[in-house]
Amino acid sequence: MVKLRREEGEGPQVTGFSGTGFKVRDVVFPNGVILTQAEARDWSPPPLEALSMADLRIGDGSDALASDPPPEFLLLGTGDALVQPPAKFRREIEALGIGLEAMDSRAAARTLAVLRAEERWIVAALYPLG
Repeated sequence: MVKLRREEGEGPQVTGFSGTGFKVRDVVFPNGVILTQAEARDWSPPPLEALSMADLRIGDGSDALASDPPPEFLLLGTGDALVQPPAKFRREIEALGIGLEAMDSRAAARTLAVLRAEERWIVAALYPLG
């Protein structure tokens, strides 16, 4: 298991990998995870080519991107390898005035840690590994 350092106070971050999933503090998210500034939620995303804004709903049905202030961008981890999300999804995110950065999920987890240490307001949606 790879460990990632976490500074307290910047919001939830991936602290390690477990099988196809992610560890956030002492909780394993085996299917994927959405990390907002306030919380980490289990995420069972659709195949990447079918991803839509509706798939960013979390637990209580709220939108992971709906925060005040809005996130600077969505960091999309696409699994083991970088795969570009559908153009329609990109346009939907950009129409909200939010940027979209796609990369493999391990790189996205590491990038999130760096950005949280810089106190940046970011949402991450990470597809499972493998």
